Amino acid sequence: MTLSVPVSASSNVGEPLLAVRDLHVAYGGIQAVKRLDMVLHPGELVSLIGANGAGKTTTLKAICGLLKPQSGEVRYQGQSLVGQGPWDLVSQGLVMVPEGRGIFARMTIDENLRMGAYLRKDGEVEADLAAVYQRFPRLKERHKQLAGTLSGGEQQMLAMGRALLARPKLLLLDEPSMGLSPIMVDLIFEVVRDVSQQGVTVLLVEQNAHRALELADRAYVLDSGECVLEGPARELLGNPQVQAAYLGG
Repeated sequence: MTLSVPVSASSNVGEPLLAVRDLHVAYGGIQAVKRLDMVLHPGELVSLIGANGAGKTTTLKAICGLLKPQSGEVRYQGQSLVGQGPWDLVSQGLVMVPEGRGIFARMTIDENLRMGAYLRKDGEVEADLAAVYQRFPRLKERHKQLAGTLSGGEQQMLAMGRALLARPKLLLLDEPSMGLSPIMVDLIFEVVRDVSQQGVTVLLVEQNAHRALELADRAYVLDSGECVLEGPARELLGNPQVQAAYLGG
């Protein structure tokens, strides 16, 4: 279903933490993202929703350097990200939890988590590791277990814990609830909310549009690679077109 409501401007003021301007990204001959404008201000939890193939994951990959845009600009903390790869951005606090988790299957839970802090030079890694284990006690119980033997939900905990060990300023989450049980989905969304409340800026791509809009401050709706609607998440929850297209209304 194509939405026809115009995109509105963000009401936030001040310098955004992330600014995406006129972004175009293509896979071969397929135009996956077209003319995308998006901003995230410090401390916001912003959701990106849309049908499968709308360009959500492509947008995240372009932001974090996994895909090279055709044109447009991505700026983080006021600086252009052109020419920088994911390895450059992690040290600047821009961290992504990819769809499918991306854990190191033949490494232990503890080793996976410590990889998140690989670039850190401070003396607080052990304290942060203890905090992750407190947040995810199941990981602590199995810290010597190989990551590849974990359930899907446990692997998602691990991927999020590893990202937190990098001390993100901006956390990109790609489909964190995909394939999880309802109980595990509740846990993951609780963690996302807590991380946001602690001041981390979050950009959430999530197929469960209703949960994403309940959680977010603002949201962008993508349709065929274009942003067709943007606004406060609570308002979008009540939008008849959004309900019909994505919420089963």
